[in-house]
Amino acid sequence: MTLTGIPAPDPEIERLARARCDGLAKPLGALGRLEEWAAWISACQGSVPPRPLDRVRAVVLAGDHGVAECGVSAYPRSVTPAMVRTFAQGRAAASVLAAQHGVDLRIHDLGVDDELDGLPEQITRYKIRRSSGAVHLEDALTEVDARRAWDAGVAIIESLIADGTDLLIIGDLGIGNTTPAACLIAASLGLPAELVTGAGTGVTGEALQHKTELVRLALQRVGDRAQDPRQRLLALGSADLVAGVAAMVTAAKARLPILLDGLIAVAEAVSAEDLEPGVIGWCRAGHRSTEPGQRLALEKFDLVPVLDAQLRLGEGSGALAAVPLLRSAVLLLRDMALLSDL
Repeated sequence: MTLTGIPAPDPEIERLARARCDGLAKPLGALGRLEEWAAWISACQGSVPPRPLDRVRAVVLAGDHGVAECGVSAYPRSVTPAMVRTFAQGRAAASVLAAQHGVDLRIHDLGVDDELDGLPEQITRYKIRRSSGAVHLEDALTEVDARRAWDAGVAIIESLIADGTDLLIIGDLGIGNTTPAACLIAASLGLPAELVTGAGTGVTGEALQHKTELVRLALQRVGDRAQDPRQRLLALGSADLVAGVAAMVTAAKARLPILLDGLIAVAEAVSAEDLEPGVIGWCRAGHRSTEPGQRLALEKFDLVPVLDAQLRLGEGSGALAAVPLLRSAVLLLRDMALLSDL
């Protein structure tokens, strides 16, 4: 985890791609943000026109969170292992969207509080521990656990790169995970708990106030340690969140574009940017979540979402729903006639 910096997608290729957009058989700028996304994909690939996004991969990282036992969620922690089994059956929302859009989807247990007996080994091979610590009372991870989670994230993405991947989506699964994610965004951006804490699974009123207070207490407990992005991750994150950060750093270093999902993915991207400046350049926002922390982070990094459909499910679902628009943007830049050809 060294601060080396990551080069941005090729600016000259992006300029050439935008020039090609301007030369397509249409009024100047008529395809709106589709032109912007196509130029970005070109810059990531180093190719004008860009290659089709045929090999989109989605990885869902699952884990439980100690704070989930403290009234921050509308659902019990037992939902997490039940949902992992639903993924294994191909019946989760993200599974449906991935199948619809021809996206290869894989799920990995990093910290589910269950042994998940009977599930395939590829789901559980990267398990670090059962649940994380309750972040308002103790560190989420030990140094050893954080390192193992980081190595798992690297290994997962290196495997996808070896298989051939054009676009990456990191999804999340875990009751209570919006609380540590809100902590990470608050600590990274220097924001108070009340600005970043949202409803998550649907808490409102006094329950939301209680959740906000736990985020405040977690930030207060960690104090100045949160200024160090490594300490921040082990103190306020979890095994699945650390693996997600490692996955994004690994993808960006490999020049692999990332389509971000909701709060958890954006918290991972912000943390990755703090560790390795330049990661955000390889990211675009799949959608705007209803979570305030996600919206504030997107504004901070000037990431305009592809979709704004009031989604807050997680799982990578918002990013998966946005995949057809990115594919369309690429195909328009590739296959549409040029004005000079008419």
